[in-house]
Amino acid sequence: MCGIFNVSRSGYYDYVKRMEIPDRDLPLAKAIEECQQECKSTYGYRRVSIWLDKRGIHHNPKTILRVMQKYNLLSVVRRKRYYHYSSVLHKYPNLLNRDFHADKPNQKWVTDISYIPTKQGFIYLSVIRDLYDNSIVAYKTATQQTINLVLNTIKVAKRKEKVTAELQLHSDQGFQYTSHAYFNLTQSYGIKQSMSRRGNPYDNALAENFFSILKTECIHRIKLNSFEEARKVIDEYIYFYNNQRIQLKTKLTPIEYRRQYAA
Repeated sequence: MCGIFNVSRSGYYDYVKRMEIPDRDLPLAKAIEECQQECKSTYGYRRVSIWLDKRGIHHNPKTILRVMQKYNLLSVVRRKRYYHYSSVLHKYPNLLNRDFHADKPNQKWVTDISYIPTKQGFIYLSVIRDLYDNSIVAYKTATQQTINLVLNTIKVAKRKEKVTAELQLHSDQGFQYTSHAYFNLTQSYGIKQSMSRRGNPYDNALAENFFSILKTECIHRIKLNSFEEARKVIDEYIYFYNNQRIQLKTKLTPIEYRRQYAA
């Protein structure tokens, strides 16, 4: 057989000898598998290394990473997507300054983006909320968090509502809101930009508050299978929120309260 396959006898016996040697990584792989079962496969190699150290199993973290890759024991948690920008392009003063009261519609808007999980991945929801009646004046969804998602939301709001020079649009310091495109669009519409201070999430609390309501009353109660299903659920809930959901403070829906001003 060695002659037929052009293999030396010594090479064949060396191969047979190696076959009898058990995989040296197997004990470590079994320990890592136990760790991942306990944490539901949420640990990266650094946390796995700490978990093993606490149990007296000491290995170089790079060795642990190699074994995790070899045995397909890597974390299954969705990795964060980072956006790299050389510098912040535009910053704006905090005109809102946590004064969430508005005397009339289209005086103070707040905007933000949140993500909603589906079995197909995350869908991103951009909203603009009017602080006069807490209604959602515009919203858009997309499967990627881009500048166009924000710009399209503003365009929808502009088509629906009367925008005057006194309108403030408040946001956080996300890259979409510091972009040239955002600056140019809001300037062309005559909208005053307002921006939260860095590290102060309460500056845009009313935008975050809507996402909390949406997720508590709707998203967290169901499992979304697709982007299409998510869009349908979002459409239905925002219609319900604007037109049917009674607010405790006014005892009216947002749209009913808004119509009272027009009357």
